[in-house]
Amino acid sequence: MSNNRRDFMKTAAAGSAALSVAASTTSAPANAQESDSKRLRLAAIGVGGSRGRYNRGGSIARDAARHADMIAVVDVDDVHTEEFNKAFGGKLNKYRDYREMLEKEKPDVVTIGTPDHWHVPIAIACLRAGADVYCEKPLTLTIDEGKQIRKVVEETGRVFQVGTQQRSSADKFLTAIAMVHTGRLGKNVNAYVAIGGAPNGGPFKSTEAPEDLDWNMWVGPAPEADYCEERRRMFRWYFEYSGGKMTDWGAHHIDIAQWAIAPGETGPTKIKGEGKFTSVVPEDMDWVSFLNGESEIENGYNTATSFSIDLRYDSGRLVNVNHHYKREGDNVDFGNGILFEGEKGRIFVNRGKIEGAPVKALTAEDRKELDEYIVKICKGKKPGSHMANFFDCVKDRGKPISDIWSHHRTMTSCHLCNIALMTGRELSWDPKAEQFVGDDEANKLLSRKSRDFSNA
Repeated sequence: MSNNRRDFMKTAAAGSAALSVAASTTSAPANAQESDSKRLRLAAIGVGGSRGRYNRGGSIARDAARHADMIAVVDVDDVHTEEFNKAFGGKLNKYRDYREMLEKEKPDVVTIGTPDHWHVPIAIACLRAGADVYCEKPLTLTIDEGKQIRKVVEETGRVFQVGTQQRSSADKFLTAIAMVHTGRLGKNVNAYVAIGGAPNGGPFKSTEAPEDLDWNMWVGPAPEADYCEERRRMFRWYFEYSGGKMTDWGAHHIDIAQWAIAPGETGPTKIKGEGKFTSVVPEDMDWVSFLNGESEIENGYNTATSFSIDLRYDSGRLVNVNHHYKREGDNVDFGNGILFEGEKGRIFVNRGKIEGAPVKALTAEDRKELDEYIVKICKGKKPGSHMANFFDCVKDRGKPISDIWSHHRTMTSCHLCNIALMTGRELSWDPKAEQFVGDDEANKLLSRKSRDFSNA
């Protein structure tokens, strides 16, 4: 380790805990609630950066800084740290290791915007350190990770919000959910979801990691790997660090679809589908060995490029998950969004619109009823700002709109889709026991070994 790197790890630049943030990034609303929450001490772990836009960590942290005092920043890339710190007048305490930050700073609130494979280990450490946590989605890398963090949230009683902002979209996604729940599409509603597929790329050449990046810490608990820009910048297309589009957009759209059609169920019981992986994945791929770091494949994107998967629930309802959904002769063709369909009609929703005959038929009285229902399913809080919802719950100790219980349920369904593709067969799932029924191989994919990287 160079002297500059060692010095950086030890640096905790002195600065005021109550600082004035540039208006261009953090102009805070002037109201009593914001004034009260300013007493909270906030730290950001994983802040991305302009060099490649690796993740949304910086933007969610700046959003959180509208509600609390930013005191510290953690990132394994010194460039990202300096860019983020500059927006706060260069006054933040800087760290490469989140554990050191938690020990020294003891923040009240933490945002986590790291690559996906770090979400749960860091979140658990923050919760046990006494912090409330806002973590970017997708929260988990495996189903077992969801069980672990659910247990820690229950044990610590901390407020935990996941960054699935569609849960705060009243005019589109929550309206669609309310229409399904109130019977406007009928009693038997199915959902057809399109989330896009992963790109095909590789093999890529390994290079030396940048001097200002701690690559070993970036890889962390994932299998050891040499540095390459694609592996870092496009980590979502590597199963070692994420789950492809299934856990990227799936964390959003499968979440909304499942909330709408199966609000009282704990998850699907039958999973069946087909799909294709990228060209670096061999036909006889041993996923258990690979994901546990016991075997290797060529360095390239390895998540699913195309797929169509059925999630069946005990009620008989269906969530059909696709990279692209098209129904011949029925004027249905879309690459991103959710189609809800029942015996009384169908509606389509994505981030740009909500449409369909049942939407057009809504009266002013209908919309008032839906608005009241939305507040009910949002646990009594009016939806709007996802981050404000989190800080409201930090203040009153309530459950946020995207809590650990609902998100673990969503991510379980996302992971079930990937496991169905990996095994290539229909799976039976017991959502209460959180185990596959009579399938030892599939059950081995519920968890992974973590690499010991402390002495690497």
